[in-house]
Amino acid sequence: LKKMNGEMSGEDLEGRQERGHEKIDYVFKVVVIGDSAVGKTQILSRFAKNEFCFDSKSTIGVEFQTRTVTINSKVIKAQIWDTAGQERYRAVTSAYYRGALGAVLVYDITKRQTFDHVARWVEELRAHADNTIVITLIGNKADLVDLRVVPTEDAVEFAEDQGLYFFETSALTGDNVEAAFFNLLEKIYNVVSKKALSCGNRRTKDGDAAMLKGLKIDVVGGSEHLEVSEMRKLSACSCSS
Repeated sequence: LKKMNGEMSGEDLEGRQERGHEKIDYVFKVVVIGDSAVGKTQILSRFAKNEFCFDSKSTIGVEFQTRTVTINSKVIKAQIWDTAGQERYRAVTSAYYRGALGAVLVYDITKRQTFDHVARWVEELRAHADNTIVITLIGNKADLVDLRVVPTEDAVEFAEDQGLYFFETSALTGDNVEAAFFNLLEKIYNVVSKKALSCGNRRTKDGDAAMLKGLKIDVVGGSEHLEVSEMRKLSACSCSS
């Protein structure tokens, strides 16, 4: 259990662990949160397995899926936890924020209430997760153009105010799902690698592994071709321990 918790926390793996024939440099824990029925499980299935299930049932408790990707020549295993959105499971899932390096917060563009609850989810994340966590806001079901009730501009404004990345996706068509997750994992890698570099510099200077304090990391936004989804994280990501 201790070993599993270590992997869940997304720490750099000592000596690059062997997983079959695959060498894993990092394991990043990511949580997917948001109200029930916004498509969290479908987004995860689309990213992890490139699948969409029309018969999907509500998630009970917590499930996770993994996908291994290469970012900046490093092999990264994304361990993505799908937390149930129903209120009665909130007390259970809050424990799973611990050790998460990234979060995907999902709302449904066709249901205003799910967007109205986003602020509360952000508040809960910041109460339970590490303050260096990278957060991506996703407006799902973008294929349902005629049913849209949440303007893109509202979400962009909220994301800018809270320092979040923002994408609109369709789990059904797969549109922007890969872009959203790869952007998140790249930003997590930037935070982790710069933190490790700073720790290394402290060891050289001070002779021991001093903890980071007040280090600011400037994070650059996603690809230019993502249009609305390339909305940049305007505020610096504070990386303090």
